[in-house]
Amino acid sequence: MSEEVKLNKPWLVAVWPGMGQVAGSAGYYLMAKLGMHLLTELSPQGLFDIDAVAVKDGVYQRAGLPRNRLFAWKDPREQHDIVVFIGEAQPPVGKYAFCQKLIEQAQQLGIERVFTFAAMATAMHPEHESRVFAAATDESCLKELQAFPVEILESGQIGGLNGVLIAAAAESGLRGYTLLGEMPHIFAQLPFPKAALAILKVFTNFAGIEIDLTELEEQARLMDRKLGELLARVEDSLSGQRQQPEEEEFGAIEEQPEKRLSPRDQQHLEDLFEVARHDRSRAYELKHELDRLGVFADYEDRFLDLFKKPD
Repeated sequence: MSEEVKLNKPWLVAVWPGMGQVAGSAGYYLMAKLGMHLLTELSPQGLFDIDAVAVKDGVYQRAGLPRNRLFAWKDPREQHDIVVFIGEAQPPVGKYAFCQKLIEQAQQLGIERVFTFAAMATAMHPEHESRVFAAATDESCLKELQAFPVEILESGQIGGLNGVLIAAAAESGLRGYTLLGEMPHIFAQLPFPKAALAILKVFTNFAGIEIDLTELEEQARLMDRKLGELLARVEDSLSGQRQQPEEEEFGAIEEQPEKRLSPRDQQHLEDLFEVARHDRSRAYELKHELDRLGVFADYEDRFLDLFKKPD
């Protein structure tokens, strides 16, 4: 840690990229709206390897290991501070060792509770409300969750670090919880902000904190409409295929060229960076635009630098 930080009864929220961008959206939104600062970074050495290197315009780009950063918010009411861990990737092997390292860091910070956010794909209709499923380290934690609108995950598995981290927390004597936002499995590859919204409603009520969810609610409404229209087109297409089964032919799918930002888009992003630099609560608006343009990975380090403490 760059400096000694004293946290008050902190809770840890850990998120990684995943289905529907549910966990990441919830984590980034929480971080932005609370105006968090970069706290420390977990070294990836010995836990990750480089499997591929990007090439752009024929030139190899700098190879780097996935970054793992922790951001903190000091609760002005002094109930409990919040720490958000943002991981760029999950290690292909050694997941438990990675989680043990993160839990060791959490214990050094005095973390009392550990949360992971994740998505849960079901047969839900995209226009229905997302449920939140939950699992915890013991019965007393489950009873705490049952005071909120959640459905207890009766059986099954929670894959990847979302589950392994909570198991590692339990081994270390920490209370742990996983909140899973429901999303339609037929759109598992598309962003689904309504699931992130459902998770944050439960978490913020549980934690006793208030954040403005208006922006995420609007994104959820827009995506509902888009997915509803997409589903209607798919159903119409399938109906047409059933009526004319021999007239439909499928050709090869041509790979789309890499999308380049227009000067207008570039300027718009620069304007949003400037706004977010002075008001971090606007940072999620910037992230949403980076996601929409498909360039968040290119700007991720710069985006997260917005949360560094000023020198």
